[in-house]
Amino acid sequence: MAGGQERILRRRIKSVQATKKITRAMELIAGSRIVRAQQRVHAAMPYSDQITHVVRDLAAAGGEVSSPLLLGHETVRRVGFVALAADRGLCGGYNTAIIRATEGEVREQAKAGIDYSLILVGRKAESYFRFRGYRIDATFSGFSDSPTYEDARKVAAHVIAAYERGDVDRVELVYTRFASAGYQEVVRRPLVPLEAEVVEGESKPKADYEMEPSASEILDTLLPRYVEARVYAGILNAAASEHAFRQRAMKAATDNAEELITTLGRVMNRARQDSITTEIMEIVGGSEALSGASHASDFIRHPLELPEAPV
Repeated sequence: MAGGQERILRRRIKSVQATKKITRAMELIAGSRIVRAQQRVHAAMPYSDQITHVVRDLAAAGGEVSSPLLLGHETVRRVGFVALAADRGLCGGYNTAIIRATEGEVREQAKAGIDYSLILVGRKAESYFRFRGYRIDATFSGFSDSPTYEDARKVAAHVIAAYERGDVDRVELVYTRFASAGYQEVVRRPLVPLEAEVVEGESKPKADYEMEPSASEILDTLLPRYVEARVYAGILNAAASEHAFRQRAMKAATDNAEELITTLGRVMNRARQDSITTEIMEIVGGSEALSGASHASDFIRHPLELPEAPV
């Protein structure tokens, strides 16, 4: 019995050791990808900041606010939510946080009598909302851990088209902001229509420029690029946050595997000691039994000579 238990524990230890190697490798991979993802986040910031300044300058230079991306709808009947989740799991509570934030906003809008529209990025968010019967208007997947600007362009194009058609009256972006490798937070940012402060010119005097084409035409051309830049910044932050969450989750899994291996090793050693003790006791017991049997056979072969009884 003890020997069978020892074999079972030995197989389990080998299985946990194999799992530990996998989680350790995933931890190292995620750690190396965090650096690249963080660099991409910082590299995209100057473009986003500069296009914001250009939009402000154009508006201050006399650009007419006629784009539908700036003119909000009078009545908000449906709000769209662009949720940026991951394509894969094994990243702790990353997907759960995004899903809960999005689902909470949908319920809040429902309480106010406002309909919703889900635009989901990542297979995990899609599978969650589809399984629970939510209405999904668009899905994008396959690039959560390494997004490109073209991926952001596709998402932004769908959002802009839906807003211009009147399918949604407001769109919000739900993603995980990457602050550092040790801190990330789920945020909700308005995407379209653009906030008024984005296009408000600064109060200081501006130089007069002659523009060809007009400032309004340039503004209409740049506003879609601005939406694309915001979506791109969001998915870059989401990718970096996903790697950070995965690194922490895999490190915790590796530590738990080490602890489990130590615990199972102790149990196996106790089982082995019990097995050895049992075998020793069986040997001693068998030896004593053989010794007792030897004395009995000698007694049978050489019986005691008793005196003869008187006649």
